[in-house]
Amino acid sequence: MRTFSATVLLFYASILCAQKPYLSEVWVADNGDGTYKNPIIYADYSDPDVVRVGDDYFMTASSFNAAPGLPILHSKDMVNWKLINHALPLQIPIETFNVPQHGNGVWAPSIRYHNNEIYIYWGDPDFGVYMVKTKDPFGTWEDPILVMEGKGLIDACPLFDDNGDVYLVHAYAGSRAGVKSLLSVNKMNTEGTKVLDPGIHVYDGHNIDDTIEGSKFYKRNGYYYIFAPAGGVATGWQVVLRSKNVYGPYERKVVLEQGSTKINGPHQGAWVETPSGESWFYHFQDVEAYGRIVHLQPMYWKNDWPVMGQDFDKNGIGEPVNAHKKPNVGKTFPIETPAETDNFDGFNIGLQWQWNANNNVVWHAKLPGNDYLRLFSIKSVADTENLWMVPNLLLQKFPAPHFSATTKITLVPEEAKSGKTAGLIIMGMDYATLCISHDENGFSIKQTEAIKAIDGAEEKVNEETRLKNNSAYFKVEVSAPDAICQFSFSENGKNFKKIGKPFKAQPGKWIGAKVGLFSVSTQEAKRGGYADVEYFKISK
Repeated sequence: MRTFSATVLLFYASILCAQKPYLSEVWVADNGDGTYKNPIIYADYSDPDVVRVGDDYFMTASSFNAAPGLPILHSKDMVNWKLINHALPLQIPIETFNVPQHGNGVWAPSIRYHNNEIYIYWGDPDFGVYMVKTKDPFGTWEDPILVMEGKGLIDACPLFDDNGDVYLVHAYAGSRAGVKSLLSVNKMNTEGTKVLDPGIHVYDGHNIDDTIEGSKFYKRNGYYYIFAPAGGVATGWQVVLRSKNVYGPYERKVVLEQGSTKINGPHQGAWVETPSGESWFYHFQDVEAYGRIVHLQPMYWKNDWPVMGQDFDKNGIGEPVNAHKKPNVGKTFPIETPAETDNFDGFNIGLQWQWNANNNVVWHAKLPGNDYLRLFSIKSVADTENLWMVPNLLLQKFPAPHFSATTKITLVPEEAKSGKTAGLIIMGMDYATLCISHDENGFSIKQTEAIKAIDGAEEKVNEETRLKNNSAYFKVEVSAPDAICQFSFSENGKNFKKIGKPFKAQPGKWIGAKVGLFSVSTQEAKRGGYADVEYFKISK
């Protein structure tokens, strides 16, 4: 396998070594004794795909409507991951995604390495199959290219064949295409930038593999392989298809299922091979409000079929393991996790943050030298009863089954009768907030919720109390297994008082619940006002 230039690798190695690895207080998969536990990432990196480039591993995942999109994670040992970039700074088409498009956008990307470049392909169910690529995954990615236009084209993956031919496999979203449970293969140009034909159906899952999707293309020992999950996100299984001909006919085998374990729907991911020849498989598990969390399974080949996990119930199909010896990558690397806490002391906000739509530059400021984040009081969307369609929500993924999020917010309304509000939010199809507001009587703190926010339900106040000044400490504690959220506040940062009532977090549209920040203004209020956020801390 070709690698990046030595200069590039040494440059980024020096940067990574200079930075102290972030270590989560709430979830660490590396046991520190040469073993790991699943999930390796307890966060909603849905539909993960991974590629190895030399001794480096890069992961991407579905990002749907959130911006920036297409997260890029990096690892040296396949267990410890760092979020290093996003390949899609703005969702496209830009004007479409300037407005929240819940559940739309980037579906099930695939990541591949070819001709010294990293490619990512994904299907947008409303527009078609896109591709971005780069020679430097830590840096700037090229502008996206629409490889194949069409409705309902999803879960696309290329195959750069060893004879120079290039193919694309993809599935169909029944909500747009009118049909699902089909996989098709198209021929592409040698650059992988354009589909050349209408495609050929290579597998019909209607009889035994309903909702087959998430297709990934590989070639090994003369066989073409399509890895594809079936049976639905929360309840399905992992299918592998193989053929000596790219267009089939394909043989079928189920290689991973829940079986006797508690790991439901183990499917849709990535086969990765280490330099030493070990095979491993990444997949997700749907855990409702916590999203689709990432697992890593040992894998080997028998009679040119992959064998995944461990066959605990002895029925010939692999099942997910809870823990295992780490992959043999030849070295030991520091324990590291994707960042969660943000002290806002850098030039920018952390990469863990995503907006509810494409970012507008006037939503926030993070000035050099200022160790706080300023969120401006942006007028809410007209004719709405809640925050569901508000674009300037700054959110990050739930990071663990149990965690607390704490922040300090100072509201500066800039006028006597303001209608300005800022706070902490648990966001999903239902949502809840703890917020500081300002009116003609001064400042107050409110705990609110909007049940059925996705349907336009009104946000209601569960409890409100007056504050002595314009600053307060906010906390939400999230507890498994039902993601029950309890809000509390403090005026001195030491003594916290519960407020409102417990809230059961709900998933968003195809995503887990998120936690984050917001700063809004009523339509009637004058322009101006902002909220300064001193820090955002994730802890036990």
